[in-house]
Amino acid sequence: MIGISKLYCGTVEPSDALRYGRSSASLPSHLLQFSKDKRPVVVWNITQRCNLKCIHCYAHATEKKASNELTTDQGKHLLDDLAQFGVPVVLFSGGEPLVRKDLPDLAAYAVSKGMRAVISTNGTLINREMAQRLKDIGLSYVGISLDGTKPINDQFRGVQGAFDAAMKGVENCQHVGIKVGFRFTINNMNIKEIPAIFDILEQMDVPRICFYHLVYAGRGSTLVEQDLSHAEKRKTVDYIIDRTQKMHDNGKDREVLTVDNHADGPYIYLRLLKEDPERAREVLTLLKMNEGNNSGRGIGCISWNGDIHADQFWRHKSFGNVCQTPFSELWTNNPDPILNQLKEKKKHVKGRCSQCKWLDVCGGNFRVRAEAVTGDIWAPDPACYLTDEEIH
Repeated sequence: MIGISKLYCGTVEPSDALRYGRSSASLPSHLLQFSKDKRPVVVWNITQRCNLKCIHCYAHATEKKASNELTTDQGKHLLDDLAQFGVPVVLFSGGEPLVRKDLPDLAAYAVSKGMRAVISTNGTLINREMAQRLKDIGLSYVGISLDGTKPINDQFRGVQGAFDAAMKGVENCQHVGIKVGFRFTINNMNIKEIPAIFDILEQMDVPRICFYHLVYAGRGSTLVEQDLSHAEKRKTVDYIIDRTQKMHDNGKDREVLTVDNHADGPYIYLRLLKEDPERAREVLTLLKMNEGNNSGRGIGCISWNGDIHADQFWRHKSFGNVCQTPFSELWTNNPDPILNQLKEKKKHVKGRCSQCKWLDVCGGNFRVRAEAVTGDIWAPDPACYLTDEEIH
């Protein structure tokens, strides 16, 4: 994640992270990306089942429950291991996590073990009662997916009425006082919706939004041609920066992040270098703390059947199953060379990535995208939009 508001608008300073010692266990949630020990944030896709039919779903979600979902007891055993291992955050996702009736119980159990619990949801199942339950168990955050205004969003979600139901979910979260934010996946079919999404963010007083760059995985692998050109990516990131700064100047301090393309980090730095060299130096320090892409190191994923992945987009590659071996053991002592290489991927990337002066800042970007396009996980990420002049 690249915090536009944190970096460009100066809402986070290098000293903010340093004064906590940069330990995952001690850092507040908004500074976790700057942790030094990189205990993984774990995305747990607790079900493949979903009530919507999103065209870009990385999990190939379906209407039917998978026969091999972890049970509630298996889930609690998993959470025991994650807590003992020092995992700071468990992100409950799916499919749609709220189709599992035990989601509140599992999230409450995670909180009771000292971890932060957040959910990634389409928001359509969050009625007032569910919102209150999530608030009562101490859920830290609800991220609701939104891919445009009503016509575009419902087209993406494959179900008419999805937009209105998601907005009601946002309102229900706000009513009970639980932090809620938007998740928006950028592509050619909804790029023109970004200004309207910012309008909704401001009008509804939503405190956070994450703009996700498209990752070619799951059903999203069919949308490669819908990804933005490099020029369009730069223009889009500039707009997000400018709109975030405008909100900041007007006293509306929304948290705005871009996700899944770590070229955004150097791009922000290079822009600030022209506008505010002093802040640019501070941003470079923060970016080096962040270390760029952390698939297989600072983030991991557990599927509904217990399979372990380097992140939520690596479903084609499993590194073991928690039903046979604890996550903590598989994460630290895995015999698969790929997982170990991902933990030090700067040694293995090829081409322009290997020669890039921002490698320590970007971390080699997304290996899944490289593999999807070239068949080689170590090839350059095709979504990197930095020019040859900018990387040398």
